[in-house]
Formats: sequence, structure tokens, C-alpha cells
Amino acid sequence: MVREWPDALEIGPRSGGVNAGHVLVIPRVHVADAIEDPDVTAAAVRRAAQYAAEIGTDLNLITNVGPDATQTVPHLHWHVVPRTAGDGLPLPWTPQHTARALAAQNGVSA
Repeated sequence: MVREWPDALEIGPRSGGVNAGHVLVIPRVHVADAIEDPDVTAAAVRRAAQYAAEIGTDLNLITNVGPDATQTVPHLHWHVVPRTAGDGLPLPWTPQHTARALAAQNGVSA
């Protein structure tokens, strides 16, 4: 647990994250994704944006909706992913993206 608010939690990903500083901001109220309840989504992204403003660096602020968009956890959460020039982190950070990028380099459509 990184921090708590009355309406949300900030935690580090179980996997350790995709880079240093990667956190998840999760609403305390259960909603499956960002389109289920716009008010809960707005409250959670407000907390993610507050954290992002505190760290004051370039970053990605990401949520996914549905399995075709790589959502694997059926509870709304925002990824706050600090970025630096040349960090080599492709987004989305999925095997599908890597396969498409490799195919494009080799002149093949994936």
C-alpha cells in the first residue's frame, strides 16, 4: 500500500510494475471498468492525477476496458507509469504489441 484516500487506494503492482514508480490507483467502490460508473471513474482518476502532479514527471495514465483492450482484472484501476527518455517501454506493454512491432520491423502484417 502506497497511500489511502476515503475513496481510493494507491498500491504497487504485484508484478513490481513495468518500471520504477509504477503504481495503481483503485477505487474503494467496486466497478468492473471505467465505463460502468462515470462518477467512480472520475473520483479514481482525480486521485491518480493528484499523484501524477506530485511526482511531476512525464508519465502515462492508463486504464483498460474489456479483454480486447487487455483488461485482465475486472475492477477499475488506473496505472500511473512514470516515463523517461529512452526507457524502452512500449505501450501497451503486452505480448500482442511486441508481436506487432516485430512484424512491422520485418515488413509483415500481424
